[in-house]
Amino acid sequence: MSFEMIVVLILIAAMLAGLIFEVARPDMVIFSVLVILLLTDILTVDEALSGFSNEGMLTVALLFIVAGAVQKSGLIDQMMAKWLENSRTQTGTMLRFFVPTSAFSAFLNNTPIVVTFTPIIKNWCEKHGIAPSKFLIPLSYATILGGTITLMGTSTNLVVHGLLLDFGMEGFSLFTLAVVGVPAAVVGLIYLFTIGYKLLPDNKGFSQQIKEDSKEYIAEMQVTPDFDHLDKSVKDAGLRDLKGLYLIEIIRDTERISPVRSTTVIQNGDRLIFTGLISTIADLQRKKGLRLETGTNIDLDDLKNGTTSLVEAVVSDQSSLLTRSIKQSQFRSKYDAGVIAVHRNNERIQSKVGDIVLKPGDSLLLLAGADFVEKYQQSNDFFVVSSLDTPAALKQNPVKGWFSIIVLLALILTVTLGWLSMFKAMALAVVVFLGTKIITPQEAKQYVHFNVLLLIASALGVGVAMRKTGLAEWIAEVLLEFGEPLGLVAILFILYILTNVFTELITNSAAAVLMLPIGLEMAQTLGYDPMGFAVVIAIAASASFITPIGYQTNLIVYGPGGYKFTDYVKVGLPLSILVMLTAVLIIYNVWF
Repeated sequence: MSFEMIVVLILIAAMLAGLIFEVARPDMVIFSVLVILLLTDILTVDEALSGFSNEGMLTVALLFIVAGAVQKSGLIDQMMAKWLENSRTQTGTMLRFFVPTSAFSAFLNNTPIVVTFTPIIKNWCEKHGIAPSKFLIPLSYATILGGTITLMGTSTNLVVHGLLLDFGMEGFSLFTLAVVGVPAAVVGLIYLFTIGYKLLPDNKGFSQQIKEDSKEYIAEMQVTPDFDHLDKSVKDAGLRDLKGLYLIEIIRDTERISPVRSTTVIQNGDRLIFTGLISTIADLQRKKGLRLETGTNIDLDDLKNGTTSLVEAVVSDQSSLLTRSIKQSQFRSKYDAGVIAVHRNNERIQSKVGDIVLKPGDSLLLLAGADFVEKYQQSNDFFVVSSLDTPAALKQNPVKGWFSIIVLLALILTVTLGWLSMFKAMALAVVVFLGTKIITPQEAKQYVHFNVLLLIASALGVGVAMRKTGLAEWIAEVLLEFGEPLGLVAILFILYILTNVFTELITNSAAAVLMLPIGLEMAQTLGYDPMGFAVVIAIAASASFITPIGYQTNLIVYGPGGYKFTDYVKVGLPLSILVMLTAVLIIYNVWF
């Protein structure tokens, strides 16, 4: 091994450790490695920036906009909600809902699909007395399976396609992966409808648990005339930084003040509504002029009014809120919303709300302004997975909604017939959406997840360093030395498993970028069609079922379903094995 190879290997090992132990956001970890490669002259400026001009990465950016424009109309959501309402049996519901969901995921970004359908599923489950946990992991898995069917089904496929083009190869057609994706999706869905369903836990949802135990979350105190801080602000009255308690609302006659700001003035007769560690309410009782209302009739539903709403949101793995406490992140002032409770690993965190350091997958129950959902549904900090009472955001008129769907179908047709490349078709669709005012430039900007693009572009640069230094070739030789005596099928399984393990531990796009150069080196050494190796890596990088952190959709349903980490292993491991067997055997017979 050369000195440069050793340096790149050490940096990649450090990068993997940083991603696994969540020392920073994934995009920042990988970007930091890219900067080091640039500073050490292992990469030139052009090589380091090559990922930012990669066709696959740019196509992902356009895909975000196209998917956002189609889903903005709400037509798909409405159709699926009505379709779901006609279902009666659990198995029938899964068939009716998850088969179309997989089909939608083949052509739309699966992250907004899961965010949109999570509250629809939860409401249906609660209405029919079924645990949402029986449906939310299957929702995530169904979208992942659907994403393996087409080139535009997931960002991973587009990234692999872009890399293949960079290597001077043909790349994928729209339905190249369907040969594997369709059988894998069918096998996966059959498993979920039968064995997988039985393995799923029977948990109540987070919001459901809190509603049923609202007395443990909510306390009320009355302000009497002898309160020492009448007509003073909340901060001056000493009600801002309480030990384990959080003032979320003030009820004044018929007026309801929420979220409560530090400048809000306390008046005689105010009813102060607190959440947090209710067991510490005794500390407040020591304040003269505050009387505990032991028979309070306030519960979570009573907090809802015309100006506020109860919202459930899941912290994303790309969030700027990570590694800091809620208080340090200035959550209340930043989002104009108060955190009522935080839920992690099927349990409410029993500590002062402001001191909780958030992690990816945490569920937050928020008391927020009525426009919170509309303002932050595209936020990179969290996924808004339910608005328990907010009036539905104003939808586009049906004509614009149907027009956006027709544009998507035309895009699919032009790519399928080979008239335009995926990138050109996506670019044309975005221009049409902007020109016809289906979306505004500001909305288009909101739809694009820039941190995901930074992650992909940075990972592509790291991939260039692996090829340039010969590290990819060296790793390929080591793997072949072990696998070649076992035959080609064994080599394909080794490649699939290694890619899949990386996907579960880091991110799907990064795993694909790291493994594709290795796979292509193996194909060249063995003299086989490199396209078969590329398909193995694309499918393996997308098929993330075993951990909640491997794929964004798994993370989105983590909190709302009340799941534990082990639930993903128990349900996802058999599914992962089934998809691997299906994929490798089909690829072996089609491409070799």
